[in-house]
Amino acid sequence: MTTGRLPDHEQRALEQIEAALRRDRRLDRRLRTLRLRRCPDLAPIAAYRPRVGTVGIWLTLSVTLMILGIRTSEPWLIWTFAAVWPVTLYGVFRLLCRWSERPGPGGE
Repeated sequence: MTTGRLPDHEQRALEQIEAALRRDRRLDRRLRTLRLRRCPDLAPIAAYRPRVGTVGIWLTLSVTLMILGIRTSEPWLIWTFAAVWPVTLYGVFRLLCRWSERPGPGGE
């Protein structure tokens, strides 16, 4: 890719395109009112501190769904397990992270 100036015919074409875009009022209004979408705020998810009982319930539910899904091969059971399992793993992970944190100077 060259970094030099465009050839004259390409420069004229580019100027014509830019002039046409500047005349488009609707495009100008949309660009002026354009708001960039921010990524969702993940701070509440990252600050989640599950309780042992909650993680135990999720784990029991996941194992039950897994066993029933294996035994019956019902699609809705398998899909329910597929939806519950990541939530369970995240809860277990956050619980283990909390347990492995070193207490600060004032304890926990």
